[in-house]
Formats: sequence, structure tokens, C-alpha cells
Amino acid sequence: MANVVNLICYPVKGCAGTSVSDAFLTSAGLAHDRSFMVISEDGIFRTQRRHPRLALIRPIVSADGTRLTLESADSTDAHGTVRLDVTTSAPRREVDLFGTAFQGIDQGDDVAAWLSEVLGAPSRLVRVPPEHDRIADGLTPGPSGYADSSAVHLLSCASLALLNRRMAERGAPPLPMDRFRPNIVVDSPDHESSSDWAALPHAEDRARRITIGSAELGYAKLAVRCAVTLVAQDVGARQGPEPLRTLASYRRAACGGVVFGAKFSVVTTGRLSVGDEVAVKEWGDTEL
Repeated sequence: MANVVNLICYPVKGCAGTSVSDAFLTSAGLAHDRSFMVISEDGIFRTQRRHPRLALIRPIVSADGTRLTLESADSTDAHGTVRLDVTTSAPRREVDLFGTAFQGIDQGDDVAAWLSEVLGAPSRLVRVPPEHDRIADGLTPGPSGYADSSAVHLLSCASLALLNRRMAERGAPPLPMDRFRPNIVVDSPDHESSSDWAALPHAEDRARRITIGSAELGYAKLAVRCAVTLVAQDVGARQGPEPLRTLASYRRAACGGVVFGAKFSVVTTGRLSVGDEVAVKEWGDTEL
């Protein structure tokens, strides 16, 4: 047995996440997850790799997705809050996500000016258009908004606990789960039970079909980690070489890079809640 212990939605790609007690899982992930994106004036998406202060922007989206509020979590920042009515009828513009062209709906000059001031670089905000038809690749392909790849990122507490033990052996302090920006965090109620899959570090690597509540997920790929994991999410700044240094010592993938956690596509939509059982219906082999 394993359970959902946290659900996190990231309405604006690269910005802070919001923990929720329950959420509807759409075909493209948690409702409103990565449905907005900050871009440069020439349409290239902004990322914490180059703009770590994105982590200090807290988005709040209404349940129906028609209202968005952005607030700065930096106590020294005088920019405060910006609120907007989300538009889906404004002209589309081309945006670039990892070199692939998509469309975005520009959300206007007021939020663009606010973002430009907070980030210190000319920026605009776009929304995924209703006709967005992106299909992310992987073992189970599936729809995705502005996520890096597949719609859902799942990570177990056991995997993080092992990483923190290995970092402690190097004299490094433990890291919180938010460094890895998962959507679904899974834990085991019995950490000592070898029959409980979530008690085993990186068991999510081998899960091929998962049911949670009324929803079903299909495994797509391992989550390749990048420099975003170096950003302390509570201060919006890089802090040292961890966790990439330690991950490189035991989590190098055959395909290149270091991996931590797994990406899934949505096979069946449904409602998820913290506390739901996470049942693995099909297992496969690890890709490491």
C-alpha cells in the first residue's frame, strides 16, 4: 500500500507551486498545471535555470481558470500583487519551448510589466490555447500543456530519503521535496515493510500503470534533472552543487543525464485527493 501525501499544482511554468488537498486530473495533468508560461519578448520560455526568481512568484488561479493572481513572495520586493482576467480570445503568438514552436495567448501589458519588473528582464505571460494539441513522447505518450515533457511528475518520499542519506555521507544538508517540483508525492505508511512498494527508493521507476482514486496513469519516462534542482525555492537563488553532484554518483541514466522521479501520462482522468491509495497495476524494468 502507498498513499498520496501531497498534490502540487504549478499554474505558471517555473513559478511557485501550490499544495492542494484534492484536484481533478485532466488529460493534460492536474487542473491548471503549467497552463501559463512566462516568455521573453521574442517568445522563448523563461526558466529558473536563468531566472531563479521565478520561484518567488506565487500564482493563484480560480477554480474555473478565469482569474489569475500573481504575488511576490520576496519580503524585500515592493511589487506586491497583480490580478488579471484570463483571456482566451486575444491573438495567438508563437512561443518556443525547448526549441519547439507552440502557440500562446498573450495575457496583456499589465501582467507583462509586473513580471518584467520582478524578474529584471522584459517578459510576457501567455496561456495555453484551447486548441493546444501537444502530445509528449515516452513509453505512454499523452497530452501536455507547457510542462517540460509529460503531464505528471511523481516522486516517492523513499527516493528523497535515500538521496538525503547519500548527501549526508558527503557532509551536505538534506533537501526538501520542493527542489524537485513534483505533482504527486507518494509515501508508505509502513516504511519498514518490504512488501510496500513506496517504502523502496525509486520503485516509481518501474511502475508502468498506476491507479489513484478514479484516475489511471501510464509511465512515460524517467525525470532527467537539470540546474533547476540547484535553486532553493524559498529564496529564489542557486545554493551550491547539490543535489546534482550526489545524484551523478548513483543515478546516471543510460540515455544520459541524471534521473530522479518519473513522468507519467494520464490514461484515465479523475479526481485525486491527499490520502488516496496509489496502486501499481503493472510493473516493468528499470531503465538505469
